[in-house]
Amino acid sequence: MIGKLKGVVDSYGEDFVILDVQGVGYVVHCSARTLQRMPEAGEAASLAIETHVREDMIRLYGFRSDAEREWFRLLQTVQGVGSKVALGLLSVLEPEALATAIAMGDKTSIARAPGVGPRLAARLTAELKDKAPAFAPIDPAVLALSGAVEDRTAPQPAADAISALVNLGYAPVQASAAIAAAMKGAGEGAEAKTLIRLGLRELAR
Repeated sequence: MIGKLKGVVDSYGEDFVILDVQGVGYVVHCSARTLQRMPEAGEAASLAIETHVREDMIRLYGFRSDAEREWFRLLQTVQGVGSKVALGLLSVLEPEALATAIAMGDKTSIARAPGVGPRLAARLTAELKDKAPAFAPIDPAVLALSGAVEDRTAPQPAADAISALVNLGYAPVQASAAIAAAMKGAGEGAEAKTLIRLGLRELAR
């Protein structure tokens, strides 16, 4: 199995790069985000590799980091997610952003990926939410509040404040983080209008 390739960029295709390693050109399929960050043809490059072997072919997938490769593997443990959909998800979301979106149940962000509809986005968050926090730089208090809102067990003022911020155009992740911070300062007994005011102050920082 190939785990890493280090060589010189030969050329690019729509969803792959040809990496010249000591005269051998390897076709390596990558996410759009990875391809955008690769150097120009003729320059040195290194990729972490995931090798898929089938009876009729061997296909290489390349990643700029081990975290990206780990997510590529993890995503494909969910029914309905193959290599194409996994690369699509990693094309629209950085590994940390993907982990945060799954941990926070942000199905809207996940559904931005090609081939991911609302049903698959819901399945991804449901099946991977317990694994995602290990990859996400997320405050446990924010995660707990987001989960409580999802389960409808959050204090009503907090739920109303998050809803208000989302209606103002903030992403659910941002709104939950802002209100969690507001609750630390104002206490869990604060009214929704107080949390909204403090939450907006957090978002303005």
